[in-house]
Amino acid sequence: MAEQSTAPSTTAPDGAAEPKKGEESKSKRPTKAATLKAVRDYFGNIARGDRDAQAKAYAPHGTGILHGQTSELSRDEIIAYFRDLYAAFPDFSFEVLDIVADGDKAGVRWQATATFAGEAPFMGVEPNGSRIQTQGVDFLRIEDGQIVRNDAYPDNMAVARGIGLLPPPGSKAETRLNTAFNLRTRMGKRLGAGEPEPVADGVWLVRGGFPGKTMNVYLLRDGDGVMLFDAGVKSMTRALAAAGLGMGGITRVLLGHGHADHRGAAAGLGVPVYCHPAERADAEGDAGSHYFDLSKLNPVGRFLLTRMLPAWDGGPVKIAGTVDEGEEIAGFRVVHLPGHAPGLIGLWRESDRLALVSDCFYTLDPQTGIKGAPRVPHVAFNQDTEQARASIRKLAEMEPGAAWPGHAEPLVGDVRSRLEQAAATT
Repeated sequence: MAEQSTAPSTTAPDGAAEPKKGEESKSKRPTKAATLKAVRDYFGNIARGDRDAQAKAYAPHGTGILHGQTSELSRDEIIAYFRDLYAAFPDFSFEVLDIVADGDKAGVRWQATATFAGEAPFMGVEPNGSRIQTQGVDFLRIEDGQIVRNDAYPDNMAVARGIGLLPPPGSKAETRLNTAFNLRTRMGKRLGAGEPEPVADGVWLVRGGFPGKTMNVYLLRDGDGVMLFDAGVKSMTRALAAAGLGMGGITRVLLGHGHADHRGAAAGLGVPVYCHPAERADAEGDAGSHYFDLSKLNPVGRFLLTRMLPAWDGGPVKIAGTVDEGEEIAGFRVVHLPGHAPGLIGLWRESDRLALVSDCFYTLDPQTGIKGAPRVPHVAFNQDTEQARASIRKLAEMEPGAAWPGHAEPLVGDVRSRLEQAAATT
């Protein structure tokens, strides 16, 4: 228990201690009493229907966000948001339910009711006469009597139900909506990616991509979690996240190269992404498309792949770091295999002569999806086809026991001679 003071009480009516003489000059941090006053003035103005409440309360450099509705907003954008809100909900009414404060920070729980019957849409939705009642919490920071930050957490689901974007809870409409959503989820799982398949000790393969699940992503034991080698296509993102979670979590992604069908899920996984130094610009940029020559595809391939590539791509990724020839990562050695892409890399494990090689070679025709013998990657997508042949020969000289590519099936058995033949004849 704290020791009680025998000095005369200086407690303000709201329970906050009055500052001692000269204390305010030492710090700009407002007292609890000053914070409460600023917050009560602001929310009181809203409750009284003052449509200029935001303009009066926010500092010129003030910012805020309505989580689940908006991104970061400036003062002017906050004022514009509420202008649109009042236009769509002309009878908007507001009540403060609870306030707590500590120094320059305050939390406010509130309730609002309104009719969606204005003359203007709100966030793209046309007014329909619906009545809403919702609650939320704002967390504010005050400087010099003005709001400099507000993180608002409205009950977005209650608003969506109130205006009819979502059906009422427990209704037949909600049951139908849930059934359709679950069907979509099951279809997405079937079309997105399969379950992890063991490839070797500490290595698993997830196959994905529409229509033939020919995109290969490898999961490598990496401490208590797994590292992804390549990231497939965008539609594989959720399946890869789930697979990684079941193996201790995804620690990082290492791109074999940065083409759209290999970086696709990387941006959506929320983990650090690495690549070869020569691949960084393409991984963070156009996925290498600046050197593609799709005129070298047949008409069917050109029609399909010009449409599939954008659908596969999850967009540019921020590269956290790079790896180069000879470096060790997740128990493998990095091997630079340029040609198809300038920074294409494979991973080599000497103990079992296992090679994971991204698109060093193909075992399918990218225009038809038909699987077959190993071959040089298609010239339409290569930065340097002759260099790609040299990389296949480099891989062959390592004499892998098994070589797993970025698409379709692996090479096993007499891997060296099959790679040498591919480099010489395709």
